Amino acid sequence: MRLLTFNTLMRGEVRSRLRVLAATLEGGDYDVVCLQEVMFRAHAVLLRRIAPSYGFHACTGAVMLKGGLLVLSRLPIVASRFVRYPVTRPMRRELVMRKGVQVATVQTRAGTLAVVNTHLSANHDDDWSAGNRHTPMQRTEARRLAEVVSGLDPALPVVVAGDLNLPRSSPVLAELLAAAGLRDARAGDEEPTFRPTSRFPAPPALDHVLLRPGLTARTRLVFKAPVDLSGGRRAHLSDHYGIEADVTAA
Repeated sequence: MRLLTFNTLMRGEVRSRLRVLAATLEGGDYDVVCLQEVMFRAHAVLLRRIAPSYGFHACTGAVMLKGGLLVLSRLPIVASRFVRYPVTRPMRRELVMRKGVQVATVQTRAGTLAVVNTHLSANHDDDWSAGNRHTPMQRTEARRLAEVVSGLDPALPVVVAGDLNLPRSSPVLAELLAAAGLRDARAGDEEPTFRPTSRFPAPPALDHVLLRPGLTARTRLVFKAPVDLSGGRRAHLSDHYGIEADVTAA
């Protein structure tokens, strides 16, 4: 199964960028796509209209999508559910996103697979040390994510994908991997998944693909180059790069 995870960026020429993304997905060979920051159902409808080969989807919410999460799939989705993260301090604007976990059970050619799409709250201090004010918040969300994954059928292969807002050096990420019985498909890779800027010239990898034992994945970063938008403008698809993963049985 070929999977993509991508934070689409919820501000700045959103519909123009989503149109290009949808056309790219339609011309690509992904089986399952996990998207974050798709804020409105209207945006999900736009993506599905331009990429009709993804005949199955999982999202929650009538107007705003809970968590900003959308799973698109060319493979049948036989069940889905959303689990919200606990509301914790510090107070922050992203609380309106009702962040959480979108679980989609997908019927692949090799059997049933659970795809867990998620987006944890951000650490706007860019400091992931134990004493930072955001660490308890991220730890609470990571523990809920671990509970969701651990609650899935132990015999079910599981892929967790998304913008975890945690670098590989974070103790919270290490705790998540241990508690949920997951491994990092890109362990040891130092390439950033957040696009470097003058404000943040050396960002870490914040987006991840995590696997339950029994699965393996070859991964690479995608969507790194600018694209042509309507009106002749060029821009990046997002402030993040995507991660493409070829997931197979180990």
